[in-house]
Amino acid sequence: MSSPEHKQKIWKLIRDIKTCMLTTRHGDELRSRPMVLVQDEYDGTLWFYTDLDSEKVFELEQDHDVCVSFADPEHHVYVSLTGLGRAIRDQERIDQYWNSAIAAWFPEGKDSPNVGMLEVKVQKGEHWDSDSSKMVKSIKTTKARIEGEQPDLGEHEKFGVGE
Repeated sequence: MSSPEHKQKIWKLIRDIKTCMLTTRHGDELRSRPMVLVQDEYDGTLWFYTDLDSEKVFELEQDHDVCVSFADPEHHVYVSLTGLGRAIRDQERIDQYWNSAIAAWFPEGKDSPNVGMLEVKVQKGEHWDSDSSKMVKSIKTTKARIEGEQPDLGEHEKFGVGE
């Protein structure tokens, strides 16, 4: 998968974004919805709260493959992570991350049988990190086009299975 140093790098890229798009498969269709990370560190697994009666949980029971995408256009950071997702009822983890923002989504409280955790075990991914401004990117792109080359717009790295 990736080294501890690379996991730290991924966490540095996504920790302040927090909100991502989770893509699951519903039959032949792909479906995405926003999700919010709840963890304080990253070890190769992503954690989200979920309603155990939701469609995404049903979709994960049919197909565990997921894609989680983070974007921070202001800082030119983009991360796409793919892996295996599952929904579980893990009271210890529910208690660990519970807060007032989460409580707003679950009015029956953290002990409600519908409150669960969505676990995504990341297998591979890509990230792009470019601190260049739009003007600098435009100049680099124009120069590369004239020279018949691809522009260097920052760091892009693939990792995991089939790198």
